[in-house]
Amino acid sequence: MSGQGFLFQAFVYLTAAVIAVPIAKRLGLGSVLGYLIAGVAIGPHVLGLLGTEGRDVMHFAEFGIVMMLFVVGLELEPSLLWRLRRPILGMGGLQVLLTAAAVAAIGLALRLPWQAAVAVGMVLAMSSTAIVLQTLNEKGLIKTAGGQSSFAVLLFQDIAVIPMLAAFPMLATGRAVPGEQGTHAGSVLAALPGWAQTLAVLGAVTLVVVGGRYLIRPVFRAIAKARVREAFTAAALLLVIGVALLMTSVGLSPALGTFLAGVMLATSEYRHELVSDIEPFKGLLLGLFFIAVGASVDFHLLAERPAFLGGLVIGVIALKATVLFGLARGFRLGTDQGLLFALGLPQVGEFAFVLLSFAERLGVLGTSITSPLVAVVAISMAVTPLLFLLNERMLQPRFGAREQETRVADVIEEQAPVLVAGYGAFGSTVGRLLRANGVLVTVLDLDADHVDLLRDMGQKVYYGDASRLDLLHAAGAGQARLLILGLDSPDKTLELVETARKHFPNLTILARAFDWNDSYDLLEAGVPHVYRDTLDTALRTGTDALRLLGFRAHQAHRAAQKFLKHDEESMRQLSGHRRDRVQYISAARQRVEDLEQMLRADLEEPGMDRDKGWDPESLVEEYGRGTVTTVPGAETDG
Repeated sequence: MSGQGFLFQAFVYLTAAVIAVPIAKRLGLGSVLGYLIAGVAIGPHVLGLLGTEGRDVMHFAEFGIVMMLFVVGLELEPSLLWRLRRPILGMGGLQVLLTAAAVAAIGLALRLPWQAAVAVGMVLAMSSTAIVLQTLNEKGLIKTAGGQSSFAVLLFQDIAVIPMLAAFPMLATGRAVPGEQGTHAGSVLAALPGWAQTLAVLGAVTLVVVGGRYLIRPVFRAIAKARVREAFTAAALLLVIGVALLMTSVGLSPALGTFLAGVMLATSEYRHELVSDIEPFKGLLLGLFFIAVGASVDFHLLAERPAFLGGLVIGVIALKATVLFGLARGFRLGTDQGLLFALGLPQVGEFAFVLLSFAERLGVLGTSITSPLVAVVAISMAVTPLLFLLNERMLQPRFGAREQETRVADVIEEQAPVLVAGYGAFGSTVGRLLRANGVLVTVLDLDADHVDLLRDMGQKVYYGDASRLDLLHAAGAGQARLLILGLDSPDKTLELVETARKHFPNLTILARAFDWNDSYDLLEAGVPHVYRDTLDTALRTGTDALRLLGFRAHQAHRAAQKFLKHDEESMRQLSGHRRDRVQYISAARQRVEDLEQMLRADLEEPGMDRDKGWDPESLVEEYGRGTVTTVPGAETDG
């Protein structure tokens, strides 16, 4: 990249990303690994398209992390952070303390000065917020127990950067590296004593919190009134850059500062617009960051000392994974979620580059220590997507399934007229409604973590696979009247239907279906009562939409009921044509036309607005006059 213009540099980066990322996604490797591979390919040690400016690009690309944490903060209300305080402070705090202590102990055993050992421990305790969150979101794992625990730990690590950077000046035993003033975080306060720097840090954080809470919102409100989209975008970028500059000037992580600003604006009416404005810049800069990480891997150093660096990387990952898995078990995560948690966070994070640079400038660590550690950080980040693949393709199918198989099904202590298989959002709603009306219900669920959680909430749920014949016998299927299926898997639902119809013909089956194809399968399997997952909710929404458009409540309700009846009839009629595409499409089009004609004719029927008692507004007016007699023309449309 030396000697080339900006356009050529941009062309190289974009070409590498456009080629590598789609290939990596097609191979199931994820976009992060694609960016890393692209960086390695164009780096100085492979194709040589990048020169010595790679480190400068890294500093610029780190701004993508700043923007990412601002967006993450916008999606986290302070009340949510308070609810997550236990995993954040518990798991996050213990992870940082235990990892830092273990690394420091190893450093002392290798005869490092205690200041250097403590500094290295704090640096290696960090994990990569950018890579982990990006990968968890891509794979749809962020909402799992392991994903939420990972997020809590990453959040604590970002917060822990404050005391770490404040503590580094107190650990300084050497002189600052000359010629670096003004180029690193904290240069403005470098001449101040440690206690003064600490006060400056706290003051900057307070300014961000108070400003985000009380000052920034009126500014955005005034800019929004101008109705100039680019001005709002410029204001959003100005906010992020301004907070980053403030944090950098006092030696703090700019990413943490923008995260706090985002949290303060999480309840703002402009939150969604801020996210949409920042998102494109964040995505491009994060991609640039990952490419820069790949390009920064020093293959010359790796070739000179492969065993040493390889041993360091393996040792760091193994140590952190052991600590993480121990915490997962201590906080009662299942084996599958514990493996996701342990193999998601064992790398060293991007903040380590900042911490190592800061420590070297202050004289806490020498170049002989920081140079190999920079390589360890880059390599550990580069192998993280591979660890996710290892967990996803090899460990989860074995250990995740084994945990469910080895847990013995609960002994069922009751027999009830109703069995509910699957106690998620669908099954629990049905079960709670029945129990609230005095109906005895036996509940079976195969998610061990979910069963334990429901029991902690005081609900009576049995762990076990309802498709097993012996478990159905134990649950009293031979004497029960109803079997309600709320399973999350259509295949498992059909398996259970086949078992129940073969061995327990006395049971009337009510089954949940996800779409029309699932409904057809259940109808063909002989299930008379099929309930599509979102049908009732959609009809409620449509009814409310008609009311808001001026339809009388009775008209809207009648239209919804006719639509439901017609839709149920269509489902059963079309089920017989599902394997003949031509006949199916023809019959479906005819059913749609029949429905529209029927509803239009219904609206034109004389006297449709006679029953105004369906409208709450009419009832209020009637009772307000002390009578229930309807006076023609006295009511207004709802």
